[in-house]
Amino acid sequence: HLFKRPCRLLSPLPVVQISERPLVHQESLPKLPVPPLQQTCSRYLASLEPLISAEEMTHTRELMDEFLRPGGIGERLQKSLERRARKTENWLSDWWMQWSYLDSRMPVAMYTSPGVVLPKMHLQDRQGQMRFAAKLIAGVLDFKSMIDSHTLPVEYLGGKPLCMDQYYQVLSSCRIPGPKRDTVVNYAVGKTPPTHITVVHNFQFFVLDVYNSDGSPLTVDQLYVQLEKIWNSSLQSNKEPVGILTSNHRNTWGKAYNNLIKDKTNKESVRAIQKSIFTVCLDAPKPRVSDEMYFNKVAAQMLHGGGSRWNSGNRWFDKTLQFIIGEDGSCGLTYEHAPAEGPPIVFLVDHVVDYMKRSEMVRTPMIPLAMPQKLRFNITPEIKKDIEKAKQNMNIMVNDLDVRVLNFTHYGRKFPRSHKMSPDAFIQMALQLAYYRMYQTCCPTYESASLRMFKLGRTEAIRSTTTESLQFTKAMDDPSKHVQNSEKAALLEEAIKSRFLFPCDQAIHGQGIERHMLGLRMIAIEDLTSLPDIFMDTSFAVASHFNLYTSQVGSKTDCVMCLGPMVPDGYGICYNPMDDHINFAVTAFNSCEETNATRLSQFLEDSLLDMKTLLEQVSKTQ
Repeated sequence: HLFKRPCRLLSPLPVVQISERPLVHQESLPKLPVPPLQQTCSRYLASLEPLISAEEMTHTRELMDEFLRPGGIGERLQKSLERRARKTENWLSDWWMQWSYLDSRMPVAMYTSPGVVLPKMHLQDRQGQMRFAAKLIAGVLDFKSMIDSHTLPVEYLGGKPLCMDQYYQVLSSCRIPGPKRDTVVNYAVGKTPPTHITVVHNFQFFVLDVYNSDGSPLTVDQLYVQLEKIWNSSLQSNKEPVGILTSNHRNTWGKAYNNLIKDKTNKESVRAIQKSIFTVCLDAPKPRVSDEMYFNKVAAQMLHGGGSRWNSGNRWFDKTLQFIIGEDGSCGLTYEHAPAEGPPIVFLVDHVVDYMKRSEMVRTPMIPLAMPQKLRFNITPEIKKDIEKAKQNMNIMVNDLDVRVLNFTHYGRKFPRSHKMSPDAFIQMALQLAYYRMYQTCCPTYESASLRMFKLGRTEAIRSTTTESLQFTKAMDDPSKHVQNSEKAALLEEAIKSRFLFPCDQAIHGQGIERHMLGLRMIAIEDLTSLPDIFMDTSFAVASHFNLYTSQVGSKTDCVMCLGPMVPDGYGICYNPMDDHINFAVTAFNSCEETNATRLSQFLEDSLLDMKTLLEQVSKTQ
């Protein structure tokens, strides 16, 4: 499970925000159900059909029959899981947090932390960068005021309130490395919640108090003045990039962390970063690239900082929220995934972007403000060695990740809707077609769905590859030319229906396959001496090897989220469908000869165009 990975959110219905107090609803949310055992097992077998041979299927069915034997192991595990569900607020959430994030020993940068690219800001100079950063900080503090006063609008999906818990986990929180398992600490719940953010420039960290003594937030003007002070006292660019330690493998970083905080000064500096409300990274400009390559480079900058020569040391990757503002106008953020999925982050981004449009520089009575405190680190030869190792490791990872941003401008979500098709399911079918055209086969595909209809709900996986999607992709390029366009369109409709009405709908209502199978497996690990054969089956490994790891992250802002692949020979694909265009980010590892993010992006663009042509031709003849 070197590459086991968490997920982000998609929602098949629009999420509606209603202004009312979230805590009232939080208590009345239903608990996540444990789906019936027979139902999950038969759906699991159906999901394997397009992926494995008839011979393998026969073997897996035999193992499943054994697992489901009356009074057998399956029933015992199911009963234990139902017992756990009765005793806990959510039978899955703690396990999910541990299994998917905190137990994982892979670096968080690129492997689990997504990046978000915001539209390019046309900053004339570094004063422009400071002004932009000051407005952004004020916007986040405005969002925080809704969190603090519990006035955040409750979100509804299909008329049902959603769990808002994740919104309360993203500010003032941080991941802490451990030798075998990490933890996440939320400092907002203490007696004295943090009142500072951290700002990092030229690898140097500063504490910036963002509230006046009367509790009012600093104005944009005040923040600008403080950022100028920070900038002017961190001009040396030869400082040791302590932050790059956080990008290493978790065990390596865990050891280096214990070594780092032995020193009292270092420990206090680290605590100040961990406790801060969020971090702002003021990045040095990157090498200039062509307009065509610009967004690829910025997406990579948001994921990993571009390597030790550039901005990878200008981060604290364990911090839940890091906003990144480049001197050259590139901006966005990266977030540590353990406390929350994409929606709270995207809501925050939309709120901040909206705030920055309204916010004018308000003249402030200039009360002299104290100089922001620079955080000191005592670098021993051993820490220096750890930093060098982290630099080397980060540069290897940076060179291995290929990132491609595709701004598909031919149409957006309005087009599939005009043909009464779900835009999300339509895009998923285009991904299936692109992959099939590139490899002449289909592959296990993961798309995340929200479980926030339930208390403390995180995500479920939709397996987008179905028998119907395979039939459609084969028919689209049928070499015999016997398949009529009307038949292809009917197969597309069928494939969309099979994905949208069943796996997708089941997933958001807590009746998905993936998390139930995980729950049974976790109970088996806790209760049994060995795992049941169904979990040791080759088919189980094949079906869980998601070559396409996909996520729709819808935002009002014209941004795109990006994430690394889930498996060494796979792709990470994020998309944000706007009305008249779609933003995609595709990632793959250069070390795998079979994958190529640029080629898949090209196949994806062609597939989207061909599917549009198909539907238009068919509607003309009707």
